[in-house]
Amino acid sequence: MTTPRDPSPSRRIRANGDGTVYQRKDGRWEAAGYVLAPGNTRKRIRVYGTTRKDALAKLTEKIATSNRGVPVPSAQGSVSAYLTYWLEAVAIHQLRENTHTRYTTCVHQHLIPGLGKKKLAKLTAKDVRTWLNQLRTTCQCCARSIDAHRDQPRCCAAGTCCSKRLSPLTLAYIHSVLKSALEHAVREEEITRNVARNVRTGTPRPRRFEPLTADEARQFLIAGRTDRLHALYEFALRTGLRKGELLGLQWEDLDLDRSTASIRRTLQRTQTGGLTALPTKTRASERRIALPSECIHLLKEHREGQEGEREAAAKSWKDSGLVFTARGGGPIDPANLNRSFLSLLDRAGLRRIRFHDLRHSTATLLLEQGVELVVIKELLGHAHIGVTATVYAHVRLRLQRDAIDLLGRTLHDPTETANQPDDGDDPASCAAPVH
Repeated sequence: MTTPRDPSPSRRIRANGDGTVYQRKDGRWEAAGYVLAPGNTRKRIRVYGTTRKDALAKLTEKIATSNRGVPVPSAQGSVSAYLTYWLEAVAIHQLRENTHTRYTTCVHQHLIPGLGKKKLAKLTAKDVRTWLNQLRTTCQCCARSIDAHRDQPRCCAAGTCCSKRLSPLTLAYIHSVLKSALEHAVREEEITRNVARNVRTGTPRPRRFEPLTADEARQFLIAGRTDRLHALYEFALRTGLRKGELLGLQWEDLDLDRSTASIRRTLQRTQTGGLTALPTKTRASERRIALPSECIHLLKEHREGQEGEREAAAKSWKDSGLVFTARGGGPIDPANLNRSFLSLLDRAGLRRIRFHDLRHSTATLLLEQGVELVVIKELLGHAHIGVTATVYAHVRLRLQRDAIDLLGRTLHDPTETANQPDDGDDPASCAAPVH
């Protein structure tokens, strides 16, 4: 009677569902088994290793992950192919046209050249970090051959690198676009995790702005009294509305009897539609605000002036229903408003700022008057109060310092002042009122 021989290491019997492991002719070990795939289906996969133990460990890990209900990644294409699909089939339906245009530029200028050739399923956090570090130190004139297309080279083509590097804000924006794309790949079960979320780029400093002081604001309003768009500038500074919200405001949005305005849309220039009225920036931006009495009076005068322009234009008048229009009744181009605004600043003798800084001026002046942060958040239409608190942190710090100094004067011991010698030259001190 013969005893059966032990099975060879490559032919050992494994339990049902554990898969198979065998040695290939090239010497490598291959393990194959069934795992959960997208769509609640089963898929046979193969893994490889230099030893039987190595291949078996890889297969066991994938089966264990599958048993936890996590499907195996199905992405076999490159990062470039997925980003192209994401832009054309997903992002285009979820983003505003201008935002989608910026995303497309970011993808084609930075993401695809840097990460496009890598396999989506094999992309790692180290790959993303290495690429971002390289992007941070690379001259963009060199990387994108910008200098080669100039009439007069002034960088690499001229023999001297200008070291034109991306700002921290731009780097953070590029990183956020990659995170958004990979997040959707996770939702579609193309990959198991968003590796871009494991990479920290640091918090960039917010863009500095120079709001108008109270004296400059008064000087600006006085200079604007002779301007055709005087009501618009007053409206902007007194309410903090965005430029697009001002230009998209219609007469039907105003209730002058109740002194309120409903902000429902914003006017923007898009590549396909030109000047287009779009929904507000966020859901929180769609709001109703109270109007100051000065704006009510100016709006009534502005409407009378608009009626005069309508009569003068006769049949050529374009009835758009907008509050602030061009002379022919059509919408005002945001670029034209910028030029008019800068011209008004020059006439007023003020430093040049962006039109958006009028919005910052409104919030800053309100904060300095002690208005609650939540009220300013509602007026500006911020989605979260944290946005308001972050943007105007420098103003709040100054107010804290003033409050602490005020408290210090209140808690000052009056006997110390009484015991000090009086030379008769200084006026009597007055206690600061506590509001």
